[in-house]
Amino acid sequence: QVQLVESGGGLVQAGGSLRLSCAASGSIFSIDTMGWYRQAPGKQRELVANIRSGGSTDYADSVKGRFTISRDNAKNTVYLQMNSLKPEDTAVYYCNAKIHNTKYVGYYWGQGTQVTVSS
Repeated sequence: QVQLVESGGGLVQAGGSLRLSCAASGSIFSIDTMGWYRQAPGKQRELVANIRSGGSTDYADSVKGRFTISRDNAKNTVYLQMNSLKPEDTAVYYCNAKIHNTKYVGYYWGQGTQVTVSS
C-alpha cells in the first residue's frame, strides 16, 4: 500500500508565497516522476510542474518563473515553492507520483490541499 500525503496549503494574499510538501510512504522500491497538478472550480485538472528522478523539470507556462519544484529522494518527498501568487492560482493542488514496488508500477495521487489567493 502506498500513500501520498500533502501539506502546506492555505490562504494567502496576492503576491505572497506558500510551500507545498508531499511525502510518499508505504511499499516503495523506487519513485520515477513526481509532480503537482491543480484543479480550480469548474475547470479540468492541469499539470503545474513535474520533476523526474534525475532532477529535470517541466512547468506550466502560467507558473514559470514563479513556482519551483524540488524533491528529496531520501525522504520520498516532493516540494512546490510558490512565489508571487495570483488569485488565478487558487485551486486544489494534488501531488502525483509514479512509484515502483517489488511487484508493479503505479501512479498514485494525494488527497489534495486547498490553496486560496485573495486579491
